[in-house]
Amino acid sequence: MAKVKIPRWGWALTGSGHFFKECLVAVRALEDVDLFVSKAAAEVLRIFRDTTASSPPVGYFYYGVYHTLVLAPATSNTVAKCVYGISDNLATNVFAQAGKCRVPAIVFACDTAPELETEAPKGTVKVFPRRIDLENTDRLKSFDGTQVVETLSELEQALAHRKRELVAHG
Repeated sequence: MAKVKIPRWGWALTGSGHFFKECLVAVRALEDVDLFVSKAAAEVLRIFRDTTASSPPVGYFYYGVYHTLVLAPATSNTVAKCVYGISDNLATNVFAQAGKCRVPAIVFACDTAPELETEAPKGTVKVFPRRIDLENTDRLKSFDGTQVVETLSELEQALAHRKRELVAHG
């Protein structure tokens, strides 16, 4: 396993357009970040695709390389898989490994209200999350070591709070 500076942020991107650009800005504001880009996120980014849900960097969670996982933005599909323990892609696999290794996670869920505006390929659109999507977001809030945020402002606050915790305990 290659030498990696520790501790680091792990950030998993999914294919949601919901505050996707803003999440990328937040990534750039952090130091020492490894990106886990799902196939769907790679389509949005138009850069590359992951070839396996369990690529070698996932194993770094076992060795204390990551102090925090950020999963942002998290689609309703990703949230559902996280809630039900399905880890069949890169984003859900790193979430599972973070939980198994007691690495705190911050999840910016997309479907958090009965009516939302979100970014689609041709501009902003209204979406109406299903009851199951809202229920899964609520279920994820009960997970140990997982903080679910619902707005960009809450994401920024959670990142700032985590940075302060790391400095205080570092």
